[in-house]
Amino acid sequence: MIFLTALSLFWIMISASRGGQWGAWMPSSISAFEGTCVSIPCRFSFPDELRPAVVHGVWYFNSPYPKNYPPVVFKSRTQVVHESFQGRSRLLGDLGLRNCTLLLSNLSPELGGKYYFRGDLGGYNQYTFSEHSVLDIINTPNIVVPPEVMAGTEVEVSCMVPDNCPELRPELSWLGHEGLGEPTVLGRLREEEGTWVQVSLLHFVPTRETNGHRLGCQASFPNTTLQFEGYASLDIKYPPVIVEINSTVEAIEGSHVSLFCGADSNPPPLLTWMRDGTVLREAVAESLSLEVEEVTPAEDGVYLCLAENTYGQDNRTVELSVMYAPWKPTVNGTVVAVEGETVSILCSTQSNPDPILTIFKEKQILATVIYESELQLELPAVTPEDDGEYWCVAENQYGQRATAFNLSVEFAPVILLESHCAAARDTVQCLCVVKANPEPSVAFELPLRNVTVNETEREFVYSERSGLLLTSILTLRGQAQAPPRVICTSHNLYGTKSLELPFQGAHRLMWAKIGPVGAVVAFAILIAIVCYITQTRRKKNVTESPSFSGGDNPPVVFSSDFRISGAPEKYESREVSTLE
Repeated sequence: MIFLTALSLFWIMISASRGGQWGAWMPSSISAFEGTCVSIPCRFSFPDELRPAVVHGVWYFNSPYPKNYPPVVFKSRTQVVHESFQGRSRLLGDLGLRNCTLLLSNLSPELGGKYYFRGDLGGYNQYTFSEHSVLDIINTPNIVVPPEVMAGTEVEVSCMVPDNCPELRPELSWLGHEGLGEPTVLGRLREEEGTWVQVSLLHFVPTRETNGHRLGCQASFPNTTLQFEGYASLDIKYPPVIVEINSTVEAIEGSHVSLFCGADSNPPPLLTWMRDGTVLREAVAESLSLEVEEVTPAEDGVYLCLAENTYGQDNRTVELSVMYAPWKPTVNGTVVAVEGETVSILCSTQSNPDPILTIFKEKQILATVIYESELQLELPAVTPEDDGEYWCVAENQYGQRATAFNLSVEFAPVILLESHCAAARDTVQCLCVVKANPEPSVAFELPLRNVTVNETEREFVYSERSGLLLTSILTLRGQAQAPPRVICTSHNLYGTKSLELPFQGAHRLMWAKIGPVGAVVAFAILIAIVCYITQTRRKKNVTESPSFSGGDNPPVVFSSDFRISGAPEKYESREVSTLE
């Protein structure tokens, strides 16, 4: 009833707007489901001066010209129609009222096409109207989805079906909408160019999970077996979400590393691998790998995977930890110190994992730390015993490296107790062993003779340094009587040390036997001999050696033929002269 009322109003409006001439009005296109019917609304007019007793009409299929012998759909005069339309066509309108509405039933695909109406008023008053209606036979509902659907934003999807069959009215229902939350379904009729469309609206808020969801609409006709279904896949736009990425990656130096990043988005994202703001690789893809060949410690760090499209972006990081053996340790700190000072030495390295650091001296562990990259060695008050070579060793499960360094402790001379003089037959040899740093000077003083000899006079003194020890040897020959007093004096920038060298050996036993009185007598005789020799040498030197004046001290006569018991061969020196 609603359908007929609305259609009548439509024709009244057309009739009021146009009349008095040949013309026809019908929808340019109309659609109907296969197996149902369709009513093609039609209205025509002719000149007012023509007053026919009877008005006839003809509907043609696909051609308006009778001479082309188009199929006759309906003919009021004879009721003769083409076999394709037998029992399928009838006129709903009253031609006398200029209503040419056509009803086609039991529609099949071959009935789809153009339909023309020809008015027949008798005689020559016949007119084929160029206006026509195109009938579309369909078998699926039309689902209309907005051109852009964004996740999180409510969307309206419509299902539209023609409702142009007065005998069969469609009923609409949605298929596959259960996963779309709580949809709102609305239905209404809508007139479009004289045709009717039934619409069902589905409102829902899409999510990224509903992208690609297959949504269907079904049109059914009560009391029939006719059912028609249409489907549409949802194209949901949403920003990227990184769904797959490596966790922390550990790799041994020199190995191959592959970092993987996968993202979900629509449209596909631009994936970018970055490190410290530098782009390493990028591509428009759902996943992207970053390959690192022969990884080095320099490539250790945090890598960023960035996924972005028009609707947003997402990023995740992955830490690449390159495992490698310690680098050669470096030593920063005091390497020269004065005795008594505090010494602080820092040994550091780099490795992954952090190493065990140890400082050794002569295979003795002085300090160690576990899983640290730095080790501090503190010596609160250094002594000469702290002088020497040290080793800093760094090791982890991937290797070991070591660095040697020297600590030089500077101190004043110390004359060791093994310093002494020894006599054998007519020779006295004095040994002075000095420990000092830096290397000291050594001098031998014979106070009774007012003579001092140092190591620069290589004819008389032999010196050799080994480590912190300086060994100097003075040799006296022709000492048949009591040995002289010998004082060893050593000096460097930190001080001076003197020691009267004790005598060891046969002469020492002799002095013990003769006693104090004998020693005085023997010493007086030795003085007399020395004075005699001194005057004799002066005379000789005046003649042979003008470099000595009357006031010069006489040269001391030394011999290197004597060897101290237990002293090595290398301490032998050349014989210079002999006391007679």
